[in-house]
Amino acid sequence: MSEETFALLERAQQGDETACEQVLSENTGLIWSIVKRYYGRGVEPDDLYQLGCLGFLKAVRGFDHAYGTQFSTYAVPKIAGEIRRFLRDDGPIKVERSVRERAMTVRGARDKLLAQLGREPALSELSEATGLAPEELAELELATSQPESLQQELSDGLTLESTLGGEPPEDSMVERLALRELIDALPEREKLTILLRFYKGLTQEQSARILGVSQVQVSRLEHKALKSLRERLL
Repeated sequence: MSEETFALLERAQQGDETACEQVLSENTGLIWSIVKRYYGRGVEPDDLYQLGCLGFLKAVRGFDHAYGTQFSTYAVPKIAGEIRRFLRDDGPIKVERSVRERAMTVRGARDKLLAQLGREPALSELSEATGLAPEELAELELATSQPESLQQELSDGLTLESTLGGEPPEDSMVERLALRELIDALPEREKLTILLRFYKGLTQEQSARILGVSQVQVSRLEHKALKSLRERLL
């Protein structure tokens, strides 16, 4: 990112309205490139664009050069997340009734175990309580999670999309990451690690307790899964 762009972002973050308008104007093309992916959802393009602008301004406020990523890479999931959040709230996601019912059973079992154990139950404990295999538990979580889960931020302010990177992000990353098959095709442990870390926003330590492994193992699983996803995106 050029020094000029960085200085412009800094001024915008400090409340300079002129700078804010300028950075928004310079990124109109980026915003529209995300907006057009949501055409045909019953919302007018101009309204989608306004939602995209809201997401973009959130990215301006939250961006930190120390993240070590391009601003556009950080902004893309923010723009898409704002649109997806509206679409989710405006119209419920259609999930098969049988899937919803099983997901409710799992949530009930998790709550019961949480009350009994005083902690988040391990995957093996939840599997034993429900009679469902770990793979089935992961599939239920993925099927009933909201699309914007891919924009779930970790403690460092980054998301799965920005962590994966990809060039150019505004042209392909959002659309391709929206396909759950990319994650669902991962090996069980890697899939569950991504689910816990990015869908649930848990720390590596919290994920380790649920999976019944060490934090180091979670870190390795996460690294391996992200590497695999990057390769699938190329």
